[in-house]
Amino acid sequence: MIEMVTLLAFIPAALALNFTPGADMLFCFGQGLRSGAKPAFAASAGISLGSMVHVFVAGLGLGAAVATMPWLFDVIRWMGVAYLLYLAWGAIRNGAVSADAPAKPTSHAFRDGLVVNLTNPKVILFVLAFIPQFVNPAIGPILPQFLILGVIIALGGFVVNGLVGVFAGGVGKVLISNPRASRIMGWVTGGIFAALAIRLAIMERA
Repeated sequence: MIEMVTLLAFIPAALALNFTPGADMLFCFGQGLRSGAKPAFAASAGISLGSMVHVFVAGLGLGAAVATMPWLFDVIRWMGVAYLLYLAWGAIRNGAVSADAPAKPTSHAFRDGLVVNLTNPKVILFVLAFIPQFVNPAIGPILPQFLILGVIIALGGFVVNGLVGVFAGGVGKVLISNPRASRIMGWVTGGIFAALAIRLAIMERA
């Protein structure tokens, strides 16, 4: 349904975006540092699913509501700020996962990644600004084109952000046997989540 020329232009652009450090990458880094490689990949999967939800909503045209209704944008944004601060407090309070502690289900990391992504309204605004440049209504329905292009971005982000989390998990595994280092990692992870909350709180709708 999408022309090959369009895909050849879109894929490099999408990969460049995937490799650009941003909130999703930083969140997976913090998740990996605190809990290890497997939860980091689970968080990356949650983020990718959240991205596809944004793409689907944008493809339906509902994303325009977020762009035109400031109050809706702010409601979603402050929900995201509150959740990130909740995660930051949990990381600071509990520290990193100790070597002999039972691992938390990876579903928790998946849920956190999904919620953090869904409560960032800037994602849908980005989708509305980026993907339509590669959509051609003349060749077919818009929604399937949105979804195909969204899958490319989501898969690239899943791999890149997951690998960043694996790297952070390797660093955390080396330090986690030291209780003091584990506590410091908890503060570092909490600081990352708090910084993401501040970033979300002060960002402009534009």
